[in-house]
Amino acid sequence: QVPLVESGGGSVQAGGSLRLSCAASGVTYKGDCMGWFRQAPGKEREGVALIYLDGAGQVYADSVKGRFTVSRDSPKNSLYQQMNSLKPEETAMYYCAAAPPLVQMCPWTAFRYWGQGTKVTVSQ
Repeated sequence: QVPLVESGGGSVQAGGSLRLSCAASGVTYKGDCMGWFRQAPGKEREGVALIYLDGAGQVYADSVKGRFTVSRDSPKNSLYQQMNSLKPEETAMYYCAAAPPLVQMCPWTAFRYWGQGTKVTVSQ
């Protein structure tokens, strides 16, 4: 297990920005894959952004490309997501996630460790 703790959610007006943070608590996570997912009320959870161990590769959902930036500080077991130009439809619980250490290529379906989530509310 990899305990993940998110922070940085909150309320913002449309067009505003938020920065989410996530830390692996009490363990050293050495896997390749960390990422962010979100789940809006009444909808399924969806992948938003993921990043590889060395931070050189990132994958984004089409809906957030150009607005969200995921980054990682592996020595600090930390993950971040800068979210700009937020839209009301992006109101959701945002979850930090990690895949088991042996997983490579980081498919969205490989993530097994989850944080409790941090709520993001975007108003008109």
